[in-house]
This record gives sequence, C-alpha cells and structure tokens, in this order.
Amino acid sequence: MVGQREAIGTAEAGTRSVLHCRGLTKRYGDKTVVDDLGFSIAPGETYGLLGPNGAGKTTAISMICGLLERDGGTVSVMGHDLDEAPRDLRRSLGYVPQDLAIYPDLSAKENLLFFGRLQGMGGKALAARTEHVLETVGLAGRANDRAERFSGGMKRRLNIGIGLLHEPQLLVLDEPTVGVDPQSRDSILASVEQLGASGIGVLYTTHYMEEAERLCDRVGIIDRGKLIAEGTRRELVEQIGQHDQVRLALGRGSDTVVERLRQLPEVVNVVASDGTVDIALDEPYTALPRILTAANEAGARVLSVEVVEPDLEEVFLQLTGRALRN
Repeated sequence: MVGQREAIGTAEAGTRSVLHCRGLTKRYGDKTVVDDLGFSIAPGETYGLLGPNGAGKTTAISMICGLLERDGGTVSVMGHDLDEAPRDLRRSLGYVPQDLAIYPDLSAKENLLFFGRLQGMGGKALAARTEHVLETVGLAGRANDRAERFSGGMKRRLNIGIGLLHEPQLLVLDEPTVGVDPQSRDSILASVEQLGASGIGVLYTTHYMEEAERLCDRVGIIDRGKLIAEGTRRELVEQIGQHDQVRLALGRGSDTVVERLRQLPEVVNVVASDGTVDIALDEPYTALPRILTAANEAGARVLSVEVVEPDLEEVFLQLTGRALRN
C-alpha cells in the first residue's frame, strides 16, 4: 500500500521512466476534458490516477495509448515519442480497456494465442508465453474453457492477460474491477500486485480509494481534467495538514498521561476524551514504543492500541470539497 511502501520518488523523463507525459490537453468544443495533465512512471512503479467518474481519466489514458488525438502535450514510453515512433510505443505498452476485448466463443488459451499472433508472436515462444500469462492471471486451470462460461471477474483477468501477452514495459489498466464481485475483485488486485514486483510499470485508473491505497506506490488525484495533487499517501496527507494518530484506550490514568505524552518530540497534539487518548504524529509505528513507555511511566493502564491513518478519501474530500464517488 502507499502508506507502507518505500516511496520510489518522482520519476524523471528519459531512460528512468517507462512513461513520461506533459501538458496533455483535450477539448470538445468549449469544454476542456483534460487540462494540461502531466506525470511520469518509473520501472516497477504502480501509479494510480484517482478520481470520480467523469474526471477525465479514460480520456487521458486514451491519449497516452495513441487511441485519441491530443489537442496538446507530449507522450513518451521507454523513451519513444508517441508522435515520432508510434510502433515502438505499441511494442512497449499494453492496454486493458474498461470494455472487455475478448472473444466469448474462444477458450482462454485460444484468445491469448489469437491476440499473440496479432502482435506478431508465434511458435514455441507464443505457446510458452501463453502458459505463463495464464498462470499469472490465475486461469491456468480454466485454459481450455470458453470465455463465455467465465464469471465477470475471470473475463476481466483474461482481458488483463491479453494486455500482458507481448511483455510490455508499461501496462495501462482502465478501471479493471468495474462490475465484478468482491472475490473476483480481490483476485484481480492480487494479479496487479505481482506486476510491479516483476518490474513492469503500471498506470492504474480507478475511482475506488481502497484500490489506490492497496496497489499504488504514488497517486495522482485528477478532478475536472486537472491533476490537483500527486505523491505517496503520506505526501498527500501532509499536503492537507493531516497526521497519523495513535489511539490509546485507558483503564486509568488518562488525566495524568496527556502532559507526559505532550513532552515527546514527535508528538504534534494529544486529546483525551472518555478514557481514550488520541495522539497526532507523523511516524506512529516508530514512536509507538516510546508512547507506551511514557504512558506506563505516567501510571496509565493501556487496554488497547490503534493506529489510525488518514486515507485518500479524506485527502480527496479536502482538496475538492466533494466525496470521491460524487
């Protein structure tokens, strides 16, 4: 998750980036749907575009993939400029759209073999890659079943497999869990989690905060076509002036422990109410042993400890004035 991984840092243009885009703009008449959008993705990084439906996410990635003409801006994938080397870009990029792009009357394996041939693959290399992809997306046991018999989640996973088949350096996933059941959704997210570990850069669009929390190393928050904030979960939380909290439930000593805790240098604020003490600070897991020691020295009896982290939903609400799914 964003809050638990080491930050990869802002990716730079050039060989360090699998994707580098700047100034992306798209207008329909007088309406600007994507407005001067730019970001980069490093190898092995999962970057989330987080925003509500209609924020411009799908339009943005359609321009990045060369499927929609831009009114402005530049796109490069693995150093290949979209305008100068579109074939090189297509070889480096895999795209998984919201709408399923599979043949229901073909089996999972037949779908992969068909799309592999369209990519110019063949022979033993395609057969081996097909087997590997089926394992990656969890469909090896259903390889010979026709796709029309699959659940919605299985079809989504096959869709992802097609995007992975030609071994892209960047995989673009446009809301891949829309309309699937919770179990299938978890399987899809687990498949995506493996991609970053294998070194593939992932651009993941979603309006589900919990998916961004789980998958993404960095998040760009997009609203009305503009990128209004970008960073790790911690960096975004800091932008709105929020802090993590350690919440102590006390059997006794809540009055005496407050002043003792306020003396700790990492503590920003302490609030006590009805046997509960909320301690605001930036590094709760590092500070937790000192907090418990201070509570013990103050004569408090700690019944339970809870670490509360501000989430991306709260960040989005404060930055835009509305909830993520409005």
